[in-house]
Amino acid sequence: MAKNENKTQKTEASVTDFLESVADEKKKADSYVLLEMMKHLSGSEAKMWGPSLVGFGTYHYKYASGREGSFFRIGFSPRQAALTVYIMPGFERFDELMQKLGKYKTGKSCLYIKKLEDVDQEVLKTLIVESLEYMAEKYPD
Repeated sequence: MAKNENKTQKTEASVTDFLESVADEKKKADSYVLLEMMKHLSGSEAKMWGPSLVGFGTYHYKYASGREGSFFRIGFSPRQAALTVYIMPGFERFDELMQKLGKYKTGKSCLYIKKLEDVDQEVLKTLIVESLEYMAEKYPD
């Protein structure tokens, strides 16, 4: 792997096998809901990225530093502490939606949800769609 490539790469591992390995039954059930939601909204099939990220679609980025790579447009991971939803543009442009979403925490591009029932799923769907629309504008195919 070149020094400037993303360390998390798309793999051929089975998404279903990965989700079936999730020990917490509620987190597993919520993961299947996210799987279907993101598949439907993105129009893309789920792929594993690294050992624990489920992603949909791809985009290629290149920074001024020379670092470049490919990553998914939207994705999630059933982490031990929370379900992590990856909203690649971050959250600044989605402030109004975030106020309506419910109970969550965020990182730069990570939305941390304890369980799906803690958030308004219709607002989550809108957030995903708007994120995908932004990504399509910024990184056209």
